Amino acid sequence: TWNWLKMSFTGALEVLIEMKNHDVKFSKETYVLAFAICYKLNSPESLKICTTLREEALIKGIVLSRRASCFAVALALNQNQEAKAISIFSHIMKPESIICTNLNILIHIQSNMLKALIKILKDAAEGNLSKFVKRQEFSEEVLAQARKKVKDVPSLLDKFDEIYEKLHINGQVTSCTLDTLLCHTPGDRKSHMVLLNKRTVSQRTFQPLSQSLWAE
Repeated sequence: TWNWLKMSFTGALEVLIEMKNHDVKFSKETYVLAFAICYKLNSPESLKICTTLREEALIKGIVLSRRASCFAVALALNQNQEAKAISIFSHIMKPESIICTNLNILIHIQSNMLKALIKILKDAAEGNLSKFVKRQEFSEEVLAQARKKVKDVPSLLDKFDEIYEKLHINGQVTSCTLDTLLCHTPGDRKSHMVLLNKRTVSQRTFQPLSQSLWAE
């Protein structure tokens, strides 16, 4: 159940906070895990923790992985913090992955940049690419959100439906949700995400996240 999972994520995050409070150096994979947990908890507090960790990493000159940044962007969008999402996304190097593609669409949706949104989709559907270059793929879930956003603008809706059909014909639409894409873990890296699926036990597992690290 979600309540059980939420308690597990909370416990895992407390372990990471304890590590941070004891000056345990975070690896790139640890940041991915921390941001993934914050994303799953999806609360104003978890966004604050994610933001704090990210800012500390940047101050220390740590280059966060694209995967970690994608979790941070998705969390910011889920918390309706479009400006923060845009800022984080702008620092992602080589944002050509399927996850980045769909996060970019969501940023345009939530920021009401509808004409730019249509242009992105049109270019993806009609671009003349070599057969050796993989076309951009879009989540059916994300496209449904885009259509809902433009449905009250007849001229844009007509264009969207035309582009949507081309995307399907081109095989550029996947049934995977954004959450599935974000949380998919390659086989050789699953060990780094074990805390996401394992209940972590500590004396403070079920207490509020009020560690001194996050105190203002």
